[in-house]
Parts: sequence; C-alpha cells; structure tokens
Amino acid sequence: MPDVRYVAAADVAFVDRPQRARPRVARAAVVVLSYPSLDVIEQQVVEAVTEFPYVPGLLSFREVPVLSLAFEKLEHRPDLLFVDGHGRAHPRRFGIACHLGLSLDVPTIGVGKSRLCGEHSEPAPEKGATTTLVHGDEVIGHVVRSREGVKPLYVSVGHRIGLTEASEWALRLCQGFRLPEPIRIADRISKGGSASQ
Repeated sequence: MPDVRYVAAADVAFVDRPQRARPRVARAAVVVLSYPSLDVIEQQVVEAVTEFPYVPGLLSFREVPVLSLAFEKLEHRPDLLFVDGHGRAHPRRFGIACHLGLSLDVPTIGVGKSRLCGEHSEPAPEKGATTTLVHGDEVIGHVVRSREGVKPLYVSVGHRIGLTEASEWALRLCQGFRLPEPIRIADRISKGGSASQ
C-alpha cells in the first residue's frame, strides 16, 4: 500500500457496570500514529449511550455509531485503519472491521484475539508464522503468530485491502507485543488509560 503516512486504530469499551445495565455507555477510542515512526499524533475519545441491544454476531451495530462520532473529530485522516475485531472472518462475512471500513471508506484490517468461526491448523511457534483460516471452502483470514510463545491473532480483510497485505501490515506493526501497536494503544485508551503508558 503506497504512501501510508498515518495509521489508526479503533476500539470500544463499555463504561457502566453491571454488564446487563440498560442502556449501556460505550467509550470509543481512536488513535492516529505517524508511519513509520509510530508516534502518537492524535487521539479522540467519545462516550455515548448505545441503544442497540446485545446480539451475538451483530456487535458492530452497537459500536460503529459511537466510533463514527470519534472519527468525526479527527484532524488527521488515516491512510490505514486497524480494528480490534474481525472483518471477513465473521459468520456473516461482515464484522466490525468491514462495517467501519466501509462507512469511512478507509483501507481497514480486522485483528481478532479469538476465533469466531472457521478452522485452521496451528501456526509454527516463531513470530511471522501464518496459516489460513477456512470456513467451508472459503479462506476468510490468516492465523498469525505475532510474537513467539503467544497465542496467534486472527487477521482478516475489512475494506479495500487484500488478505496477504493485511497480514503483512499487522506483523509490521507488532513492536514486541502480541497486538499491533495502534490497537494496543487504542485498547488502553478505551479503558481509560493514556497513550503514553
């Protein structure tokens, strides 16, 4: 992907407890990093009530509206977006990375920490080892070992990027941790932390 200057990541955490409280308050975090230095240049956090009920497989309908509010505040438009969640590696082939990428029209990569559907062999233990995630007769993602000795990640296409390129970008931005750096920072911010921890 040519001319990537800004990479971003998005994540959502729910603020209120208990888990079944209605309506729920979601905290959406979007962080933009310069590339290739990976310096944080902007972050936006928005809290909003989510009216859409919890429905397994349809979580993007709860999270994308509040994430969209955070993206509206950005001064730097990302060239590439990572989402803490799935893209095509989803039972309906349209997870949150597809939903958000399409609505923003930004090349988007889904990075899931666990498998929603499909079958795969275990990737080799070294960093960079990759196997395919298959559902029926369709390849829906890659299972990528981002760091030696940790569980693999589930990388899939969100929007306007190919699967091989998505996996290469995910690995490129893993800086000694399991998750790509933009997602790691967005996850921390969504839970009330800071970008610099």
